[in-house]
Amino acid sequence: MPMRHRDFDRRPYGKPARHDPGFAGRRPDKAKSWSGPGRGRDGPVVLYGWHTVKAALANPARRFRRVLATENAARRLAEDGIAITPELVGPDQIATLAGAEAVHQGLYAEADPLPSPALEEVAAASIVLVLDQITDPHNVGAILRSAAAFGVGAVVTTARHSPEATGVLAKAASGALEYVPMVTVPNLARALDELKDFGAFVVGLDSTGEHDLATAPLSAPLALVVGAEGKGLRHLTRTNCDIVARLALPGRIKSLNVSNATALALYVATTKLAAPPPNRPGE
Repeated sequence: MPMRHRDFDRRPYGKPARHDPGFAGRRPDKAKSWSGPGRGRDGPVVLYGWHTVKAALANPARRFRRVLATENAARRLAEDGIAITPELVGPDQIATLAGAEAVHQGLYAEADPLPSPALEEVAAASIVLVLDQITDPHNVGAILRSAAAFGVGAVVTTARHSPEATGVLAKAASGALEYVPMVTVPNLARALDELKDFGAFVVGLDSTGEHDLATAPLSAPLALVVGAEGKGLRHLTRTNCDIVARLALPGRIKSLNVSNATALALYVATTKLAAPPPNRPGE
């Protein structure tokens, strides 16, 4: 079915879809969780590339300020049933806006940032990813793409020491910004405490972890905490985890790029959470 026509004005957001916050383990005496700022903090979000812009156009929560397309890209959108009226431009004009190194594939958009939901809205998800000061936008974008592939309920980042959800990050995410809610928090330690209050089992991922993630006693809701390359988990973050686990790699190198490690950890975690519990002796 063709998409309905999209207009690119500056209307306020419609109310985003909310996750059911009701679940076992929530403490009734806790005040409602705070919510952070939107995903883009300093102006409009810049989106470019076929998968990135196409996914954004399919997201009813997005409000666009402008959409530019080459004739070929506009034709492809029409063939895919996406009814929009972009501004037709040459590829050089898009390259000027997106940057000479950007692989824009004939599509460029500027949009309002998506809102950041409250932590309590996503805490009941089977898996939530928590990023501890991962600042490289390529890595964060790749992590978001893996999060979307494995059905992660949300990605939690700090307002400081994290890249904005725009430009390079959005391109690396390949549309995942539209599928995975991002929760921006002012303090990661406090956020981990809140996740525990909501019943989450918090697992830090570190190459020096005392547990093997494949055999660790994981349970949902699960908060998987990932640190930056080189630095790993900060001390306060590590002490706020219920356990710290490692990926048991058989080769000579025992650590991976953070986005690759996160993808592998998500595979291990989702596989373990989906598996039926083992039979008890005598059953």
